[in-house]
Amino acid sequence: MGLKQNLHKLKEKYRGTKMAPAFNALHTFLYTPNEVTHGGTHVKAADDLKRTMNIVILALVPCLIFGIFNAGYQHYAAIDMAKGLTVEPSWFGNFFTWDNFWLGAGKVIPLVVVSYGVGLIVEFIFAVIKGHEVEEGYLVTGMLVPLIVPIDIPLWMLAVAVVFGVVIGKEVFGGTGMNILNPALTIRAFLFFAYPTWMSGDKVWVHGAVERAGTADAISGETILGSYAQNQDVLYSISDMFWGFIPGSVGETSKVLILLGAFILIFTKIGSWRIIVSTLIGALVMGLIFNGVVSAGWIDETSTFYGLMSVDFWQHLFIGSILFGAVYMATDPVSAAQTNKGKWIYGFLIGFISIMIRVFNPAYPEGVFLAILLMNVFAPTIDHYVVQANVKKRQKRLKLKAA
Repeated sequence: MGLKQNLHKLKEKYRGTKMAPAFNALHTFLYTPNEVTHGGTHVKAADDLKRTMNIVILALVPCLIFGIFNAGYQHYAAIDMAKGLTVEPSWFGNFFTWDNFWLGAGKVIPLVVVSYGVGLIVEFIFAVIKGHEVEEGYLVTGMLVPLIVPIDIPLWMLAVAVVFGVVIGKEVFGGTGMNILNPALTIRAFLFFAYPTWMSGDKVWVHGAVERAGTADAISGETILGSYAQNQDVLYSISDMFWGFIPGSVGETSKVLILLGAFILIFTKIGSWRIIVSTLIGALVMGLIFNGVVSAGWIDETSTFYGLMSVDFWQHLFIGSILFGAVYMATDPVSAAQTNKGKWIYGFLIGFISIMIRVFNPAYPEGVFLAILLMNVFAPTIDHYVVQANVKKRQKRLKLKAA
């Protein structure tokens, strides 16, 4: 009770000053706001921005916890494989172990701390300078960023990228609710183009692979996408891909937990099922087209594109980040399409373009993030033409009635 009273006193003391947004944000974060609507309201609902963000974070927590264990598992499994030992994943045998947890936590938790720490500092600075309240929009972005980067990315790179993403991806547009690009994907895009060697290759997805490269027990962190892109044999089964016992970004590997998150978002009506389903349909259609090209014999097995083109169309959903992107990124209510028909078009094009980039750019076979950013830009255009088409249909019906 004393903390709440002291915070309220500080809030009142600094009311009307430039520091007011900072104290208001801290008070709101810890306690329910004590302000009410003064005028009449048209729509009454129990949810608000903070509750919405908290539900999305809740849907991400299973992926985060799994990613912590998987970081340790992949590290020790790669060392064993380098020594010629056969490694078979077992839930409570060699996966959910304290060794895996402590190693993974030591790598993942700092990513979360840097992401939230740097991002919220930038948010507070802009709130003080511009005199507006600190919005809760970065709560989700701060959790997404550690889940979509390699495990060993240097913390200073992540900090620089977060500053860029928050400033360029959101604040220059006016803050939460005004941005046209997904901030988390803006951060990922900055990292890829600014530090490409830390975002691709076969040594960045498993902790310790970079340091051990060149030694007798050198370990590799090659992802399934990377193996297909280089026409190499894939060492992982469909079961491994589904449960998540594979190298990759921290939170993207376990498809079953991503589907659990999708259920939470759809059930709470925070994530659009239309966007999720249409994204997956678009990916499957593009995969089918490439399978048809291979079946028709239009591409030689020695071609650079053959490996990913020959992947069974449905298997594209189990490798890479297409499912994670469809559930947590494409459904961003700010940067996505708003009309129902527009959501179908928006999602389909994301899935379609994702697999196209995956196949035609072997140096960067994960194309879902670039596809989402591209469609973020075109989402307002899609909605515009959907609305105009509806207007024309209504005008046509009115003319027919008048006749």
